[in-house]
Amino acid sequence: MKLKKIIAGAFAALMCVATLTACSDGGSSSKTSSDQTSSTTVEDSAPENSSDKISAPEAHEPDVVNIAALKGPTAMGMTKMMNDRETTGDMSFEFEILAAPDEITPKIAQGTVDIACVPANLGAVLFNKTEGKVQALAVNTLGVLYICENGDTVKSIDDLKGKTIYSAGKGSTPEYALNFIIKNSGLENDVTIEWKSEHAECLAALLANDNSVAMLPQPFVTTAQTKNEGVRVALDLNDEWDKLGVDSSLLTGIVIVRKEFAEAYPHIVRDFLKEYGESVEYVNTNVDAAAELVGKYDIVPAAVAKKAIPNCHIVCVTGSEMKDMLSGYLKVLFDNEPKSVGGTLPTDAFYFVG
Repeated sequence: MKLKKIIAGAFAALMCVATLTACSDGGSSSKTSSDQTSSTTVEDSAPENSSDKISAPEAHEPDVVNIAALKGPTAMGMTKMMNDRETTGDMSFEFEILAAPDEITPKIAQGTVDIACVPANLGAVLFNKTEGKVQALAVNTLGVLYICENGDTVKSIDDLKGKTIYSAGKGSTPEYALNFIIKNSGLENDVTIEWKSEHAECLAALLANDNSVAMLPQPFVTTAQTKNEGVRVALDLNDEWDKLGVDSSLLTGIVIVRKEFAEAYPHIVRDFLKEYGESVEYVNTNVDAAAELVGKYDIVPAAVAKKAIPNCHIVCVTGSEMKDMLSGYLKVLFDNEPKSVGGTLPTDAFYFVG
């Protein structure tokens, strides 16, 4: 019994010494213990062969996603999304509507715009100029180009002989589509094209001169007819394109994204495409309400939008279907004029199909 008491006393003494030793760290032992525990937890959860004991943090979410579109069908298709964001107070998507493609190009190059709606060929040009730093997300507008006349002399493509056509979009889809049709219709040396900086200038020139001719997209066609009942659609360039027997449809616009942004935030890109697709569907199936939104965002007046939307061919085609459609169109442009797509056809890396 006495031996047991001696052993118990010795053990108690040893515990007391251990306690005093721990307390002599002046409170730092608590922090050290916490650090050790935290370190152990990270190590235990890290991959077995990882050389880094702490995993890299997830990419910081951007405060704002900057989105740009041109006045016209590409912006019209976004209006439901724009309004929903505004209504809910969710301004993580910031929209900017611009008048001409050359206003968007530097913003993409400088990284101040993340996602943009641009003419179909411009996406390919930017892909080549930036050495692959942009990708195509969607086809958003099919052919919306029309030859309009303030008169009644143009009944067929051959009637353009000797005419001057007012047009905007030099260096982008309108120029190359028009040139392709004129050249392949045998009118290359018989038609003069007078380039304007914006579609609104073409509209003004058309309205100012009898028997004048302009190439206009919707909704500017409807705007012209609203201002002057004598303006008529003389030729639908979709039909003229198809008559040439090419293995492609005429496209007008696409959505592109900075590749760096898409790689860093693929979930945001997918969310954008889903929301944009829903917006496009709403605009096409709720024309009256959508027209009011188009007017609200000062794209065109609501009355014009109501008449124009059914003829604007607004779509949201993504994935492999987008790739097939766009690559076929760019091939036609390239075969006719290589510089129209930036000198070479984009590689598969251009197409965001994930």
